[in-house]
Parts: sequence; C-alpha cells; structure tokens
Amino acid sequence: MIRLEQEKDWRQVETLTREAFWNVYRPGCVEHLVLHRLRSASCFVPELDYVLETDGKIAAHIAYAKGMLALDDGGQAEMLLFGPVSVLPDYQGRGYGAKLIRDTLARAAEMGFPAVVITGSPEYYSRFGFESASNYGIFHAGLERGTDAPFFMVKVFDPVRMKALRGMYTDPACYEVSEEDVEAFDRAFPPKEKEVRPGQLAQPQEG
Repeated sequence: MIRLEQEKDWRQVETLTREAFWNVYRPGCVEHLVLHRLRSASCFVPELDYVLETDGKIAAHIAYAKGMLALDDGGQAEMLLFGPVSVLPDYQGRGYGAKLIRDTLARAAEMGFPAVVITGSPEYYSRFGFESASNYGIFHAGLERGTDAPFFMVKVFDPVRMKALRGMYTDPACYEVSEEDVEAFDRAFPPKEKEVRPGQLAQPQEG
C-alpha cells in the first residue's frame, strides 16, 4: 500500500532512511538528518511525501522539495526535486523504490509541476524518463556552466513551459548538513559501525 507519510511515522521513516543509506555513499550517512530537517523547511512538498507499506511495516519512502532556478533572464523559478528515496535493505531489489518514484511522478504531473530535477545515476533514472538537464538549458550551480554533468537530470512534464525555464539550479539549503550536526543527530539512534568501502563518494578527512 502506498500512502502519505504521517507525523507518527517520522522516526520510523528516519530509521528506515538511515538503514538504507548507511555506509553506501560515505561512512555512516547524512540522509536521515536531511529528511528530518526537510519536513520543517518551507521548500518541503508534503503532498508528495509518501511511504510504501508491506508485511505490516513501512518498507520504502520518498520525499519531494522545491529548489531554486536562477533564470537566465534575471528572474527566479522553483524547481521540483525528490530525495531521499529509501528502501529497507531487506526489501531492496523488489521494485518498491521504482514504484514509489513512478507513482509520485504521476502525482507531481497532476499537480501541475512542469518538471522534476534529480541528481543520480543516469543508468537508473533514465528508465523513468529522466534525461540530461543540459538538454533544456538547466545547469547545476555547483558546477561551471557547460560542464558535462549527465548525473544532473530532468523529467519534463510540460515542454512548452520548460522553454522559459533556463538557468542555474540550486538545491534547498536543508540538503547541506555539517558533520557535527550529523554526529549529534545520530546519537538518538542505535549505534552502528561506520565503514570505509570502495565506491563511496565521501571519505573521512585525514588528521
């Protein structure tokens, strides 16, 4: 069953997110704190905050927010994004994450959003209709304009409206968290061992 997340689910979903991302992209993870802060941020989109239940438990979750696009003509526009998308490790590989993504993308289109941006694997997200955002003149503010960034993608719902949306995109501020804040937040959860693994994007700094 797919349903909207409720306040009573918050800690369970934060634990789910922590389990899903632990030691995947870095030793430990930050995504559970990002989610915790996102819910109280003005950029949060509660109408697209969904969980998937199976076997009597919440097995997967997805959250959406609105980032900011600095338009080439000098104006600004909001851009919808999603993440984190979390699936309990024991339930990964069953298509639950994909089901949540497809279901909520359809809801986002119905709500009138012109597009959704995402930073992730082109091999994975292309199956949902995502393509390089640079094809539409949208670039990530964290990179020099024109830099080849196939991992920054967009799914377009309204091509006509997208013609006016060209510029530099910035994620919401709540997606950036400090190591100190993560360590403090993590103390509210059961201890887990951090591991350095091959392929992680962030590694601990020396000395």
